[in-house]
Amino acid sequence: MVPRYARPAMTALWEPEAKYRIWFAIEAHATEKLGELGVVPPSAAKALWDWWATNPKIDVDAIDAIEAVTKHDVIAFLTWVAEQVGDEARFMHQGMTSSDVLDTTLSVQLVRATDMLIDDVDALLGAIKTRAMEHKYTPTIGRSHGIHAEPVTFGLKLAQAYAEFDRCRARLVAARDEIATCAISGAVGTFANVDPRVEAHVAEKLGLAIEPVSTQVIPRDRHAMYFATLAVVAGSIERLAVEIRHLQRTEVLEAEEYFSPGQKGSSAMPHKRNPILTENLTGQARMIRAFALPALENVALWHERDISHSSVERFIGPDATITLDFALARLTGVVEKLLIYPERMLKNLDSMGCLVHSQRVLLALTQAGVSRDDAYALVQRNALKVWESGGALSLLDLLKADPQVTAALPEAELEEKFDLAYHFAHVDTIFARVFG
Repeated sequence: MVPRYARPAMTALWEPEAKYRIWFAIEAHATEKLGELGVVPPSAAKALWDWWATNPKIDVDAIDAIEAVTKHDVIAFLTWVAEQVGDEARFMHQGMTSSDVLDTTLSVQLVRATDMLIDDVDALLGAIKTRAMEHKYTPTIGRSHGIHAEPVTFGLKLAQAYAEFDRCRARLVAARDEIATCAISGAVGTFANVDPRVEAHVAEKLGLAIEPVSTQVIPRDRHAMYFATLAVVAGSIERLAVEIRHLQRTEVLEAEEYFSPGQKGSSAMPHKRNPILTENLTGQARMIRAFALPALENVALWHERDISHSSVERFIGPDATITLDFALARLTGVVEKLLIYPERMLKNLDSMGCLVHSQRVLLALTQAGVSRDDAYALVQRNALKVWESGGALSLLDLLKADPQVTAALPEAELEEKFDLAYHFAHVDTIFARVFG
């Protein structure tokens, strides 16, 4: 975890003390059910909860010191709790294995992390919707291959982003459901030494589902799906970030990141206003996507379990969720403060001699009886002259001067094909689909 790209709430979820508190809850709830089943004295769970009621501070350093000797984190934790609680603590962890604690804890952490990420996406969706409504009919040029294509509105660009992040939200909800399972099944997952009702009890208390077959570990296809989902969300972040970066290029300058008072763009060139936030988002997206591959490789464990996945997840669990949380919040801020220049958009749209209306002329010629190949050739030969002039010539003027074109289309009809508003007739339809 890099503090520069981390926010406190998500970071706190992965702190050792937060982890140990989940460990204790799992052990105490399990002991509670074991007491109800008569496997251990009911007084054991009471002793644990009575101690917990004092809300003790987890002594991470003390647990680390024990682990330095035991070389086993769960045993170190159980030893430390026993030192605090006393004799009744010997009934903790009856029939359980370390993976019961570790895997269930990871599920809890990922569920809580996902709740935060869904809140982040909701905030981003709100920001995008506000700006989309603001620029619903702001004309701009649509580009394919980076080249002027046909007119769109800036609101439509943002509507596309809204729809994409709405799908991201649905994917996060599905990923949350996928990862929210509990395993308290003991060695190799047979429940030989722990009743399945213990697992069901712990799962209910922690808000998880039971894992149907845990084989001592929760199957890692669940985790692979989870981190792959985070990677997809990161891809969507980068898509919007790259769009903003392109729009901020000097030659385009249709939109740009907010530049705060006192901000500096370059140590050498005082004039620079660089898209550093969205460039940073591109880098973060690359890292989040990188975490998906080791999660996929974790699926193939040996037999009922091994721990080759463990070290991987100690990295990717915190790093992927912390980074994505930061990236979503940063993107929300970029959208909220994005500087948008409608006049520049219109200037760019008109900069190439109205070439963007070529398709309408092509279609009109075909409807007037000209073959498609001939119509295409007529429009293209005039369009190429405009292109080669760098926009100094006007496509409409050239078409009006082309006798083969005017033989099929009178001037008044040609002029009508250059109406910008024509392209926005269905903006309402698209917005209704996206925003309801």
